[in-house]
Amino acid sequence: MKFLTKEVQIALVAILGLVILFFGMKFLKGLSMFSEGNSYVVLFDDVTGLSASSPVYVNGVKVGTVESIDCNYAQPDHIIASVGLDEQLVLPQGTSAEIASDLLGNVRLELKLGDPLGGKMAVGDTIVGQTASGLMAKAAGMVPQIEQMLPKLDSILASVNTLLADPTIAQSLHNVENITAGLTTTTQQLHLLTQSLNRQLPGIMSKADGVMANADTLTHSLTTLDIASTMAKVDQTMHNVEQLTARLNSDEGTLGLLMRDPGLYNNLNATMMHADSLMIDLKNHPKRYVHFSVFGKKDK
Repeated sequence: MKFLTKEVQIALVAILGLVILFFGMKFLKGLSMFSEGNSYVVLFDDVTGLSASSPVYVNGVKVGTVESIDCNYAQPDHIIASVGLDEQLVLPQGTSAEIASDLLGNVRLELKLGDPLGGKMAVGDTIVGQTASGLMAKAAGMVPQIEQMLPKLDSILASVNTLLADPTIAQSLHNVENITAGLTTTTQQLHLLTQSLNRQLPGIMSKADGVMANADTLTHSLTTLDIASTMAKVDQTMHNVEQLTARLNSDEGTLGLLMRDPGLYNNLNATMMHADSLMIDLKNHPKRYVHFSVFGKKDK
């Protein structure tokens, strides 16, 4: 008769399944499967959110796990949590523990190490625990301040509503819209003007080059001009003009006498008057001055 009968095989498989299930549960809870580490007791007044298998951290590094949470029914305000920590971790005297949570609601136990120079705690000693003030607690502490701010916020909102209800605000916004449209049109026109200037710039530059060339030619001509000779001629001309003016102002010559002698002017005026009288008399009595006869031929 064989020892490994079908019943024995089934029993061995069941026992192996239970062992795997036991260690699997410990693994899923975060507990060490082969080494319990150093155990310590943490005393709390309230462990809301903390549970067995919750991780234990020191400065952001996981160093152990909460193994169990028990209530001291003789002192209900004393909750005892047993934690298993890494064997290499040495806890200084004065170390405390805090229950902390993040935004996602994950709860962990944070160890606040004491002074390393104050000695170390023995394995199994009691650590004083407390609950850290999380974001919700801080938010709750801000509620009174928010309540004090609400009346001011209501007053500010009322003032804003009154300001927005003012028709001048809408008119101002409309004017701003018109100004913006005008600026857009001006910008487009400036862009077109710039494009036109860019197209005309080569021609303008060529014309400017021509003007500069003409200016250079004029400058060269002025440079080569005999200024001294020209000024001498101008001086001679001015001298001649002065002599002519002097002669006109003197009593010598016909023009000087004509301009300065009033008798010549009176004689010319009298002559013109006599000539005018003569023309009038000639017109009225032409027979006094014109005599003629008409002789006709006789027929033989």
